[in-house]
Amino acid sequence: MSVAEYMHVCLHDPADGYYATRPAVGAQGDFITAPLVSQMFGELIGLWMVELWRQMGRPSPFRLVELGPGDGTLMSDLLRAAGRAQGFREASEVWLVEPSRPLRRLQENRLGPALRQVDRLDEIPGGAPWLLVANEVLDCLPARQWERREGAWMERRVGLEGERLVLGLAPAPPSIAAPDTAPEGAVFEHSPAQEALASDLAARIAGDGGAALLVDYGRAEPGLGDTFQAVRGHRREDPLEHPGEADLTVHADFPSVLVAARREGIETAGPRGQGRFLRALGLEARADALVRARPDDAPRIRRQIERLAAPEQMGELFLVAALHSPGLQPPGFGDAP
Repeated sequence: MSVAEYMHVCLHDPADGYYATRPAVGAQGDFITAPLVSQMFGELIGLWMVELWRQMGRPSPFRLVELGPGDGTLMSDLLRAAGRAQGFREASEVWLVEPSRPLRRLQENRLGPALRQVDRLDEIPGGAPWLLVANEVLDCLPARQWERREGAWMERRVGLEGERLVLGLAPAPPSIAAPDTAPEGAVFEHSPAQEALASDLAARIAGDGGAALLVDYGRAEPGLGDTFQAVRGHRREDPLEHPGEADLTVHADFPSVLVAARREGIETAGPRGQGRFLRALGLEARADALVRARPDDAPRIRRQIERLAAPEQMGELFLVAALHSPGLQPPGFGDAP
């Protein structure tokens, strides 16, 4: 099977897939995301949502959507901050797109039982503007891989060697959009699933208005390289070692994602590093307010800033991009230190 098929089965098989049976986030799980690093991440995104809502003329109702909401931490922090804006909470219809039953239960425990939870984006009705956030969603969408061998591209395939899973090579169709000048051994990745999600989001925004914020680790420029990886217990391992027991990811391909979105007639902003984006939204000011309220927590809060925004940590590895209706001006993408 292709690498994309392998990723899909390992992550989403209803009986044995990772997200269907054992997704584990946080310090005791397999990985930690920005909302779990600090409440400031979700709070600043909440203020981003408020600003876009105001630019749209304070529509009521509007769909406030999160793709891949994990344990509900991001939406909880977002609502706490955004709810201070008069009329925002009353106008919002909160929708969580989450096929994982274990994660749905975590979301219900954190946010309460009165949730609109759906498996797919297309289950959310149209007819009202959207404000959507997707944090670390693109990276778990399947990608195919090709490897350059003797002047030709060969597709990487997952197969069996005895009882062990291994990567092999098969002839690739001549239509793949990979550079002919790539060196021997180079790896080219392409994720039709990432592009399809961008197209779907953009079509909804083009039809109903609004904006989507995408946060993920990935590439800002087209390029080559093998980014297929597995994380289990906060450690990287061979993606073929424990199928269904580890989180499998590839880098988000922001150039292709944004091109796909613009084809639907909307506009895009970014990508830019998460650190610069958060600082432009007021990360330092929010941290100062937390320190004033909890002086004993100052060292921990400063460590959180470093984790979220320092270039050598999440600040440059993670990128942020926005899809939006023409005329809107998403904050966070202008000048910032």
